[in-house]
Amino acid sequence: MKATPLRIPDVFLLEPRVFGDDRGFFYESFNQRAFESAIGKSVCFVQSNHSRSAHNVLRGLHYQIQHAQGKLVRVVAGEVYDVAVDLRRSSPTFGQWVGEILSAENKKQLWIPAGLAHGFVVLSDSAEFLYNTTDYWAPEFERCIVWNDPTLGIAWPITGEPVLSEKDARGMQFTAAEVYD
Repeated sequence: MKATPLRIPDVFLLEPRVFGDDRGFFYESFNQRAFESAIGKSVCFVQSNHSRSAHNVLRGLHYQIQHAQGKLVRVVAGEVYDVAVDLRRSSPTFGQWVGEILSAENKKQLWIPAGLAHGFVVLSDSAEFLYNTTDYWAPEFERCIVWNDPTLGIAWPITGEPVLSEKDARGMQFTAAEVYD
């Protein structure tokens, strides 16, 4: 596995070694020992989630103010633009974001540590998205920052308005959002 640190501390783009021929391909999608070596810390996943979304659906920017979740995310069908926003006030990259294209074709994964908001938009006709989390879903602590917050200025690779859930359409502005110390 190749692990590339991104400009937000502790966020990594992970690329597996893929073995393929005319029959298809094989790759190790997760190995605890290799993963922990790549990110430099011990992590325990407690929940796995799988979503399917149509073209131009944007989910996020989600986080939990208590029971913060680290997320290891990947796409098994289609293509998304995946975004992480640093909400750790003590971080030198507080309020900054990184984005990467994840797809079934490139097989890349993104490690997003606890303390960051997360979101993605579907670029293909549809996409299936998998993510493992380091803490359980706690709806009472779930928060959402609006996708088009002007302070963050995320350069989503879309034209027009994305398809949003009611919750995501009501997301808070970054300047009013609860963040981590």
